[in-house]
Amino acid sequence: MSIAGGFDIEIPFAGLLGLRKLSETPGSVTVGLAVRPELMNSWQVAHGGAVMSLLDATMGMSAKSLDPQSNGATTVELKVNFLATASGDLVAQGHAQRAGRSLVFVEGEVRNAAGDLLAKATGTFKLRHPAGSRPAG
Repeated sequence: MSIAGGFDIEIPFAGLLGLRKLSETPGSVTVGLAVRPELMNSWQVAHGGAVMSLLDATMGMSAKSLDPQSNGATTVELKVNFLATASGDLVAQGHAQRAGRSLVFVEGEVRNAAGDLLAKATGTFKLRHPAGSRPAG
């Protein structure tokens, strides 16, 4: 089954935003977002919530990519520093490091097409597993 945006699970909000997975390796995911008018604020740049959502999805998928048995990741904590306004095509990268049985610490960043750093984030994500398939502890 083909899932919207290239993700391996259905994420309706990611589809609404127009997120698309560009690449994935264990612990690292890259996601793109084209900033459309409906994602802008009153200054005609990307709304901070759109940038934060891009980071949240990218970083959550990075956490999930460490464990093929997980069926998703829930955000426990997310901190974003906005460094510059964002517009046009954005690319987010998430880099996860396993910190425990089910909690994963992740770093992320967003850049524009020119490669300028626009936002940096750190977060903690809890891996979700189907019933009866919890990782050994």
